[in-house]
Amino acid sequence: MIANRVKDISSFIVMDVLEKAHEMERNGIEVIHLEVGEPDFDIPPCIKAASCKALNDGHTHYTHSMGMIELREAICEHYLNTYDVTINPDQIAVGSGTSPVMFSMFSVLLERGDQVILSDPHYACYPNFVKFMDAEPVMVSVYEEDGFQYRPEAIKEKITPSTKGIFINSPSNPTGNLLSENRMKAIAEFEPYIISDEIYHGLVYEGKEHSILEFTDKAFVFNGFSKLYAMTGLRLGYMIAPKPFMRAIQKIQQNFFISPNSAVQIAGIAALKESGGDVVKMKQIYNERRQFMIRRLREIGFGITVEPTGAFYVFANAKHISNDSYKLSFDILEKAHVGVTPGIDFGKNGEGYIRFSYANSMENIAEGMNRLEKYLQDFGTK
Repeated sequence: MIANRVKDISSFIVMDVLEKAHEMERNGIEVIHLEVGEPDFDIPPCIKAASCKALNDGHTHYTHSMGMIELREAICEHYLNTYDVTINPDQIAVGSGTSPVMFSMFSVLLERGDQVILSDPHYACYPNFVKFMDAEPVMVSVYEEDGFQYRPEAIKEKITPSTKGIFINSPSNPTGNLLSENRMKAIAEFEPYIISDEIYHGLVYEGKEHSILEFTDKAFVFNGFSKLYAMTGLRLGYMIAPKPFMRAIQKIQQNFFISPNSAVQIAGIAALKESGGDVVKMKQIYNERRQFMIRRLREIGFGITVEPTGAFYVFANAKHISNDSYKLSFDILEKAHVGVTPGIDFGKNGEGYIRFSYANSMENIAEGMNRLEKYLQDFGTK
Protein backbone atom coordinates (compact mmCIF):
# COMPACT_ATOMS: atom_id res chain seq x y z
CA MET A 1 0.00 0.00 0.00
CA ILE A 2 1.17 3.51 -0.82
CA ALA A 3 1.59 5.73 2.24
CA ASN A 4 -1.29 8.15 2.76
CA ARG A 5 1.06 11.13 2.99
CA VAL A 6 2.07 10.45 -0.62
CA LYS A 7 -1.40 9.58 -1.90
CA ASP A 8 -2.69 12.89 -0.57
CA ILE A 9 -0.13 14.98 -2.51
CA SER A 10 -1.79 16.83 -5.37
CA SER A 11 -0.27 16.88 -8.83
CA PHE A 12 1.57 19.97 -10.06
CA ILE A 13 -0.84 20.90 -12.87
CA VAL A 14 1.64 23.06 -14.77
CA MET A 15 3.73 19.92 -15.24
CA ASP A 16 0.66 18.11 -16.57
CA VAL A 17 0.25 20.91 -19.11
CA LEU A 18 3.93 20.78 -20.02
CA GLU A 19 3.94 17.01 -20.44
CA LYS A 20 0.82 17.17 -22.64
CA ALA A 21 2.52 19.90 -24.70
CA HIS A 22 5.61 17.72 -25.12
CA GLU A 23 3.41 14.88 -26.34
CA MET A 24 1.87 17.20 -28.93
CA GLU A 25 5.34 18.34 -30.01
CA ARG A 26 6.41 14.72 -30.52
CA ASN A 27 3.48 14.48 -32.93
CA GLY A 28 4.77 17.45 -34.91
CA ILE A 29 2.65 20.24 -33.39
CA GLU A 30 4.47 23.48 -32.56
CA VAL A 31 3.53 24.66 -29.07
CA ILE A 32 4.28 28.11 -27.65
CA HIS A 33 5.30 27.64 -24.02
CA LEU A 34 3.91 30.34 -21.71
CA GLU A 35 3.22 27.90 -18.88
CA VAL A 36 6.66 27.19 -17.42
CA GLY A 37 8.45 29.48 -14.98
CA GLU A 38 11.91 28.73 -16.33
CA PRO A 39 14.31 31.32 -17.80
CA ASP A 40 14.94 30.77 -21.50
CA PHE A 41 18.41 32.31 -21.21
CA ASP A 42 21.61 30.31 -21.12
CA ILE A 43 23.60 30.71 -17.91
CA PRO A 44 25.99 33.68 -17.98
CA PRO A 45 29.45 32.86 -19.43
CA CYS A 46 31.24 33.47 -16.12
CA ILE A 47 29.05 30.84 -14.43
CA LYS A 48 29.61 28.34 -17.21
CA ALA A 49 33.37 28.93 -17.08
CA ALA A 50 33.41 28.53 -13.30
CA SER A 51 31.49 25.23 -13.57
CA CYS A 52 33.90 23.80 -16.12
CA LYS A 53 36.94 24.97 -14.19
CA ALA A 54 35.58 23.47 -10.99
CA LEU A 55 35.27 20.06 -12.63
CA ASN A 56 38.74 20.33 -14.16
CA ASP A 57 40.15 21.36 -10.78
CA GLY A 58 38.74 18.24 -9.16
CA HIS A 59 35.72 19.64 -7.32
CA THR A 60 33.89 16.33 -7.65
CA HIS A 61 33.68 15.20 -4.03
CA TYR A 62 31.46 15.69 -1.00
CA THR A 63 31.44 19.10 0.62
CA HIS A 64 30.24 20.21 4.03
CA SER A 65 26.61 19.10 4.48
CA MET A 66 25.58 22.75 4.88
CA GLY A 67 27.53 23.87 1.82
CA MET A 68 31.01 25.23 1.16
CA ILE A 69 32.02 27.94 3.60
CA GLU A 70 33.16 30.09 0.66
CA LEU A 71 29.67 30.04 -0.85
CA ARG A 72 27.99 30.72 2.47
CA GLU A 73 30.31 33.67 3.03
CA ALA A 74 29.45 34.99 -0.45
CA ILE A 75 25.74 34.72 0.39
CA CYS A 76 26.34 36.70 3.58
CA GLU A 77 28.13 39.38 1.57
CA HIS A 78 25.25 39.47 -0.92
CA TYR A 79 22.64 40.02 1.81
CA LEU A 80 24.78 42.70 3.44
CA ASN A 81 25.29 44.58 0.17
CA THR A 82 21.70 44.18 -1.04
CA TYR A 83 19.63 44.55 2.14
CA ASP A 84 22.11 45.86 4.74
CA VAL A 85 21.46 42.70 6.73
CA THR A 86 24.22 40.94 8.66
CA ILE A 87 24.12 37.13 8.57
CA ASN A 88 26.56 34.57 9.95
CA PRO A 89 27.62 31.75 7.57
CA ASP A 90 26.58 29.31 10.30
CA GLN A 91 22.96 30.41 9.69
CA ILE A 92 23.00 29.16 6.10
CA ALA A 93 22.18 25.73 4.69
CA VAL A 94 22.87 25.16 0.99
CA GLY A 95 20.95 22.57 -0.98
CA SER A 96 20.38 21.20 -4.46
CA GLY A 97 17.71 23.82 -5.10
CA THR A 98 15.45 25.51 -2.56
CA SER A 99 13.05 22.56 -2.32
CA PRO A 100 15.44 20.28 -0.34
CA VAL A 101 16.26 23.00 2.20
CA MET A 102 12.55 23.82 2.45
CA PHE A 103 11.99 20.16 3.30
CA SER A 104 14.72 20.40 5.95
CA MET A 105 13.17 23.50 7.48
CA PHE A 106 9.66 22.10 7.73
CA SER A 107 11.10 18.86 9.14
CA VAL A 108 12.57 20.68 12.13
CA LEU A 109 9.82 23.29 12.58
CA LEU A 110 6.58 21.32 12.40
CA GLU A 111 4.94 18.72 14.61
CA ARG A 112 1.76 16.83 13.76
CA GLY A 113 -1.20 19.21 13.90
CA ASP A 114 0.81 22.44 13.65
CA GLN A 115 -0.42 25.11 11.25
CA VAL A 116 1.26 27.25 8.59
CA ILE A 117 -0.53 30.26 7.09
CA LEU A 118 -0.37 30.54 3.30
CA SER A 119 -1.81 33.04 0.85
CA ASP A 120 -4.44 31.85 -1.63
CA PRO A 121 -3.34 31.86 -4.43
CA HIS A 122 0.14 30.51 -3.64
CA TYR A 123 2.95 28.51 -5.27
CA ALA A 124 1.39 25.12 -5.86
CA CYS A 125 3.93 23.04 -3.91
CA TYR A 126 3.84 24.92 -0.59
CA PRO A 127 0.81 23.13 0.93
CA ASN A 128 2.27 19.73 0.05
CA PHE A 129 5.40 20.43 2.09
CA VAL A 130 3.21 21.27 5.08
CA LYS A 131 0.87 18.29 4.64
CA PHE A 132 3.82 15.91 4.26
CA MET A 133 4.82 16.81 7.82
CA ASP A 134 1.27 15.99 9.04
CA ALA A 135 0.69 19.68 9.61
CA GLU A 136 -2.13 21.89 8.32
CA PRO A 137 -1.93 24.65 5.70
CA VAL A 138 -4.29 27.52 6.61
CA MET A 139 -5.32 29.73 3.72
CA VAL A 140 -5.70 33.51 3.69
CA SER A 141 -7.32 34.81 0.52
CA VAL A 142 -5.60 37.61 -1.37
CA TYR A 143 -7.33 39.57 -4.11
CA GLU A 144 -6.68 41.00 -7.55
CA GLU A 145 -7.83 44.52 -6.66
CA ASP A 146 -5.29 44.52 -3.82
CA GLY A 147 -2.43 43.38 -6.04
CA PHE A 148 -2.75 39.91 -4.47
CA GLN A 149 -1.05 41.26 -1.35
CA TYR A 150 -1.67 39.88 2.12
CA ARG A 151 -3.82 42.04 4.35
CA PRO A 152 -2.16 41.80 7.78
CA GLU A 153 -5.52 41.97 9.55
CA ALA A 154 -6.66 38.88 7.59
CA ILE A 155 -3.56 37.01 8.74
CA LYS A 156 -4.18 38.03 12.34
CA GLU A 157 -7.64 36.46 12.22
CA LYS A 158 -6.14 33.07 11.28
CA ILE A 159 -3.40 32.90 13.91
CA THR A 160 -4.02 30.28 16.60
CA PRO A 161 -1.85 28.67 19.31
CA SER A 162 -1.01 26.01 16.69
CA THR A 163 0.34 28.51 14.13
CA LYS A 164 4.07 27.89 13.71
CA GLY A 165 4.72 29.94 10.58
CA ILE A 166 3.41 32.58 8.17
CA PHE A 167 4.56 31.96 4.60
CA ILE A 168 5.27 34.94 2.35
CA ASN A 169 6.56 35.03 -1.23
CA SER A 170 7.50 38.40 -2.72
CA PRO A 171 7.82 38.77 -5.68
CA SER A 172 5.14 36.14 -5.90
CA ASN A 173 4.55 33.06 -7.98
CA PRO A 174 1.94 33.00 -9.54
CA THR A 175 1.02 36.69 -9.43
CA GLY A 176 4.31 38.54 -10.06
CA ASN A 177 3.31 41.10 -7.41
CA LEU A 178 5.34 42.42 -4.47
CA LEU A 179 4.43 42.84 -0.82
CA SER A 180 4.78 46.46 0.20
CA GLU A 181 7.32 47.45 2.83
CA ASN A 182 4.57 48.52 5.25
CA ARG A 183 2.73 45.21 4.98
CA MET A 184 5.94 43.25 5.46
CA LYS A 185 6.71 45.26 8.59
CA ALA A 186 3.23 44.55 9.94
CA ILE A 187 3.52 40.82 9.20
CA ALA A 188 6.95 40.71 10.84
CA GLU A 189 5.38 41.82 14.14
CA PHE A 190 3.24 38.69 14.46
CA GLU A 191 4.36 36.01 16.92
CA PRO A 192 4.83 33.00 14.59
CA TYR A 193 8.00 32.56 12.53
CA ILE A 194 7.92 34.23 9.12
CA ILE A 195 8.86 31.91 6.26
CA SER A 196 9.96 34.03 3.30
CA ASP A 197 10.54 32.63 -0.18
CA GLU A 198 12.80 35.19 -1.86
CA ILE A 199 13.71 33.14 -4.94
CA TYR A 200 12.52 35.87 -7.34
CA HIS A 201 14.51 38.63 -5.66
CA GLY A 202 16.49 40.61 -8.20
CA LEU A 203 13.76 40.18 -10.82
CA VAL A 204 11.94 43.40 -9.97
CA TYR A 205 11.20 46.04 -12.61
CA GLU A 206 9.35 48.71 -10.65
CA GLY A 207 9.69 49.44 -6.95
CA LYS A 208 12.01 47.54 -4.64
CA GLU A 209 11.87 44.12 -3.04
CA HIS A 210 12.64 43.71 0.65
CA SER A 211 13.99 40.77 2.57
CA ILE A 212 12.01 39.87 5.67
CA LEU A 213 15.36 39.93 7.50
CA GLU A 214 15.26 43.73 7.28
CA PHE A 215 12.35 43.66 9.73
CA THR A 216 12.85 40.60 11.93
CA ASP A 217 15.39 37.90 12.67
CA LYS A 218 12.63 35.48 13.66
CA ALA A 219 12.44 34.21 10.12
CA PHE A 220 13.42 31.51 7.69
CA VAL A 221 14.49 32.75 4.26
CA PHE A 222 14.73 30.74 1.04
CA ASN A 223 16.65 31.91 -1.98
CA GLY A 224 18.69 30.41 -4.78
CA PHE A 225 20.18 30.66 -8.22
CA SER A 226 17.57 29.13 -10.54
CA LYS A 227 15.58 32.23 -11.48
CA LEU A 228 17.85 35.27 -11.34
CA TYR A 229 20.88 33.50 -12.81
CA ALA A 230 19.01 31.10 -15.16
CA MET A 231 20.54 28.11 -13.33
CA THR A 232 17.41 25.93 -13.02
CA GLY A 233 19.09 22.71 -14.16
CA LEU A 234 22.15 23.22 -11.99
CA ARG A 235 20.00 22.92 -8.83
CA LEU A 236 21.41 25.27 -6.23
CA GLY A 237 19.52 27.01 -3.45
CA TYR A 238 19.88 27.94 0.20
CA MET A 239 18.12 28.75 3.44
CA ILE A 240 18.91 31.34 6.10
CA ALA A 241 17.56 30.28 9.50
CA PRO A 242 17.69 31.30 13.18
CA LYS A 243 20.78 29.85 14.89
CA PRO A 244 18.90 27.63 17.38
CA PHE A 245 17.59 25.54 14.46
CA MET A 246 20.87 25.02 12.65
CA ARG A 247 22.14 21.85 14.30
CA ALA A 248 18.79 20.13 13.74
CA ILE A 249 18.78 21.29 10.11
CA GLN A 250 22.32 20.02 9.71
CA LYS A 251 21.28 16.53 10.86
CA ILE A 252 18.49 16.48 8.27
CA GLN A 253 20.95 17.60 5.59
CA GLN A 254 23.49 14.94 6.58
CA ASN A 255 21.00 12.09 6.68
CA PHE A 256 18.80 12.83 3.68
CA PHE A 257 20.87 14.95 1.25
CA ILE A 258 24.56 14.37 2.22
CA SER A 259 25.80 17.57 0.53
CA PRO A 260 25.08 19.87 -2.40
CA ASN A 261 26.85 19.45 -5.75
CA SER A 262 30.43 20.63 -5.27
CA ALA A 263 31.12 22.05 -8.74
CA VAL A 264 27.78 23.86 -8.84
CA GLN A 265 28.58 25.58 -5.54
CA ILE A 266 31.70 27.03 -7.20
CA ALA A 267 29.43 28.25 -10.00
CA GLY A 268 27.18 29.86 -7.38
CA ILE A 269 30.10 31.90 -6.05
CA ALA A 270 30.78 33.15 -9.59
CA ALA A 271 27.09 34.02 -9.99
CA LEU A 272 27.11 36.18 -6.87
CA LYS A 273 30.43 37.87 -7.56
CA GLU A 274 30.81 38.12 -11.34
CA SER A 275 27.48 38.00 -13.19
CA GLY A 276 26.06 41.43 -12.40
CA GLY A 277 26.28 42.73 -15.96
CA ASP A 278 24.61 39.64 -17.39
CA VAL A 279 21.78 39.87 -14.85
CA VAL A 280 21.14 43.50 -15.80
CA LYS A 281 20.79 42.53 -19.47
CA MET A 282 18.41 39.67 -18.69
CA LYS A 283 16.28 41.95 -16.51
CA GLN A 284 16.02 44.54 -19.28
CA ILE A 285 14.75 41.89 -21.68
CA TYR A 286 12.31 40.48 -19.13
CA ASN A 287 10.91 43.95 -18.54
CA GLU A 288 10.35 44.52 -22.27
CA ARG A 289 8.50 41.20 -22.44
CA ARG A 290 6.48 42.04 -19.33
CA GLN A 291 5.26 45.33 -20.72
CA PHE A 292 4.43 43.77 -24.09
CA MET A 293 2.54 40.83 -22.56
CA ILE A 294 0.48 43.04 -20.23
CA ARG A 295 -0.51 45.27 -23.14
CA ARG A 296 -1.46 42.39 -25.43
CA LEU A 297 -3.39 40.48 -22.77
CA ARG A 298 -5.44 43.59 -22.06
CA GLU A 299 -6.07 44.10 -25.77
CA ILE A 300 -7.27 40.51 -26.05
CA GLY A 301 -9.62 41.00 -23.12
CA PHE A 302 -7.93 39.52 -20.06
CA GLY A 303 -8.22 41.42 -16.79
CA ILE A 304 -5.14 42.85 -15.07
CA THR A 305 -6.11 45.30 -12.31
CA VAL A 306 -2.66 45.80 -10.75
CA GLU A 307 0.29 45.33 -13.09
CA PRO A 308 2.81 42.74 -11.84
CA THR A 309 6.26 44.22 -11.27
CA GLY A 310 8.37 41.18 -10.35
CA ALA A 311 9.29 37.58 -11.25
CA PHE A 312 8.21 36.68 -14.82
CA TYR A 313 4.49 36.05 -14.51
CA VAL A 314 1.18 37.72 -15.31
CA PHE A 315 -1.81 36.32 -13.41
CA ALA A 316 -4.69 37.40 -15.61
CA ASN A 317 -8.42 37.32 -14.90
CA ALA A 318 -10.23 35.03 -17.33
CA LYS A 319 -13.55 34.70 -15.47
CA HIS A 320 -15.43 36.31 -18.36
CA ILE A 321 -14.25 33.40 -20.51
CA SER A 322 -14.62 30.48 -18.11
CA ASN A 323 -14.82 29.66 -14.42
CA ASP A 324 -13.04 26.37 -15.09
CA SER A 325 -9.40 27.38 -15.55
CA TYR A 326 -8.25 23.76 -15.83
CA LYS A 327 -10.59 23.01 -18.73
CA LEU A 328 -9.84 26.37 -20.35
CA SER A 329 -6.07 25.90 -20.17
CA PHE A 330 -6.15 22.48 -21.80
CA ASP A 331 -8.61 23.74 -24.42
CA ILE A 332 -6.20 26.59 -25.27
CA LEU A 333 -3.39 24.04 -25.52
CA GLU A 334 -5.39 21.71 -27.77
CA LYS A 335 -6.87 24.36 -30.08
CA ALA A 336 -4.44 27.29 -30.00
CA HIS A 337 -1.27 25.27 -29.26
CA VAL A 338 -0.29 27.63 -26.45
CA GLY A 339 0.73 26.29 -23.05
CA VAL A 340 -0.66 28.28 -20.11
CA THR A 341 -1.18 27.42 -16.43
CA PRO A 342 -4.65 27.24 -14.88
CA GLY A 343 -5.17 29.41 -11.82
CA ILE A 344 -6.66 26.51 -9.86
CA ASP A 345 -3.13 25.06 -9.67
CA PHE A 346 -2.38 27.78 -7.13
CA GLY A 347 -5.37 27.40 -4.83
CA LYS A 348 -9.14 27.81 -4.79
CA ASN A 349 -8.87 31.59 -4.92
CA GLY A 350 -6.87 31.26 -8.14
CA GLU A 351 -9.84 29.77 -9.98
CA GLY A 352 -10.88 31.86 -12.95
CA TYR A 353 -7.34 33.11 -13.57
CA ILE A 354 -4.63 32.03 -16.00
CA ARG A 355 -0.90 32.37 -15.30
CA PHE A 356 1.23 33.44 -18.24
CA SER A 357 5.03 33.28 -18.10
CA TYR A 358 7.15 35.70 -20.10
CA ALA A 359 10.29 33.59 -19.63
CA ASN A 360 10.29 33.04 -23.38
CA SER A 361 11.48 35.00 -26.40
CA MET A 362 9.61 38.11 -27.53
CA GLU A 363 8.98 36.38 -30.86
CA ASN A 364 7.32 33.42 -29.16
CA ILE A 365 5.33 35.61 -26.77
CA ALA A 366 4.00 37.67 -29.69
CA GLU A 367 3.02 34.51 -31.56
CA GLY A 368 1.38 33.13 -28.42
CA MET A 369 -0.67 36.29 -27.96
CA ASN A 370 -1.78 36.19 -31.60
CA ARG A 371 -2.87 32.58 -31.23
CA LEU A 372 -4.79 33.39 -28.06
CA GLU A 373 -6.57 36.27 -29.76
CA LYS A 374 -7.58 34.03 -32.66
CA TYR A 375 -8.70 31.32 -30.23
CA LEU A 376 -11.06 33.74 -28.50
CA GLN A 377 -12.39 35.02 -31.81
CA ASP A 378 -12.91 31.59 -33.31
CA PHE A 379 -14.68 30.13 -30.29
CA GLY A 380 -16.86 33.14 -29.59
CA THR A 381 -15.59 33.83 -26.12
CA LYS A 382 -14.08 37.26 -26.61
